Amino acid sequence: MTVHYVIEPEQIPEGHHRVFEIAGRSIGIYNVKGEFYAILNYCPHQGAEICKGPVCGTSLESRVYEYKFGREGEIVRCPWHGWEFDLKTGKSLVKEKVRLRCYKVFVEDGKIGV
Repeated sequence: MTVHYVIEPEQIPEGHHRVFEIAGRSIGIYNVKGEFYAILNYCPHQGAEICKGPVCGTSLESRVYEYKFGREGEIVRCPWHGWEFDLKTGKSLVKEKVRLRCYKVFVEDGKIGV
């Protein structure tokens, strides 16, 4: 497996992301609370560039008439239809069997690689 080193960690501040063309694929690298995650820039629902969607939190399980919000900075929302995905796992919050394609991230010698 080839690792492509693309950027220094300090160039992606916490809560931000950057999109890179790596081996012919558009891949977003996200800094989620100091940890780096990489996803294919493609929404599995209908093909939107998922990395153009906002990074946010989501509604949490709660009682009737009670609204809890959490997981701030851990969720990416599709810019077309609002589907939400966990940046750490790629899992959809809408449909259990749908997920983003994720890539392993390496941080070595002051560079982030995918």
